[in-house]
Formats: sequence, structure tokens, C-alpha cells
Amino acid sequence: MRMTKDEARRRLRAYGLRVTPPRVAVLGILADAGGPVSLTQVLELLGDSDWDPSTIYRNLVKLREAGLAPVVSRMDGIDRYALANNHEDGHPHPHFLCEDCGRVACIKEEVAAALSIHGRWAESIRGAMVQLLGHCPDCLARPDG
Repeated sequence: MRMTKDEARRRLRAYGLRVTPPRVAVLGILADAGGPVSLTQVLELLGDSDWDPSTIYRNLVKLREAGLAPVVSRMDGIDRYALANNHEDGHPHPHFLCEDCGRVACIKEEVAAALSIHGRWAESIRGAMVQLLGHCPDCLARPDG
């Protein structure tokens, strides 16, 4: 999902954040990523920028605190961020980490139905960070997989 700089500026203001060039760039990366990304991946996708890695990290923290880029996966002890669709979103669906290629993917409809429960644990399950570990379809399809 492409995000223009104007859209990024509007989103930042809507979340009560100051508009800065690093924040606009990070939002663009999160919008284009197609799945959760780590700080290291954000830095790689930024390429050759003049911003210090600690500046990018602080901006990710600010975006997370505002609810615009929640941490949606902590697989292998690495925080991975994703762009929230709105203030209430929080990116609340399970994620899958491939043990072979390391890709983290959003698993929405496939698993959400299985987590749709009622009763005493329902609210806890809905608010939990669900993370699956295994082999992604691309790695399973490889001849050596």
C-alpha cells in the first residue's frame, strides 16, 4: 500500500505527532513493507540516508507510543512494527515467522476464525499477541525444503 508524503503528514497530525522527515520516511516504509518489519529492516529499506540509526529507532518508538506503528511480533526477541489502519486497529491478528527464510507474515483470515472464542478467556485471547513458527509456503515449495 503506497503512502504519499502528504498522506503520511496527515496521519502523523491525526495521531498528534509532529511531522518530521524521518517520521514521514518511516511511515512510507511501514506502508510499503507488506508485513511487519524490524528496526534493522527499516534501516536497510531507508538505504543511504543521513539519519542516525538511533534517530530512526526513537521515531519508531514515538510511532508505537502513539498507536500508529504497534509492535506486532516479538519473534526471536526482535520487535517488528506494522502500520495501524486506524486509532483502534493495533494490527490485531496473528503473525507467522518462517524458520527457514526469517520472513514474518500477517496471517489474518486463516487463523482469526480459529481464535474467535467465547467465554472467560475470550477477551484475553482477542488481546493476545499470537505468533506462529514454522515453514512458509514458499520455503515448503522449494525442492530442498
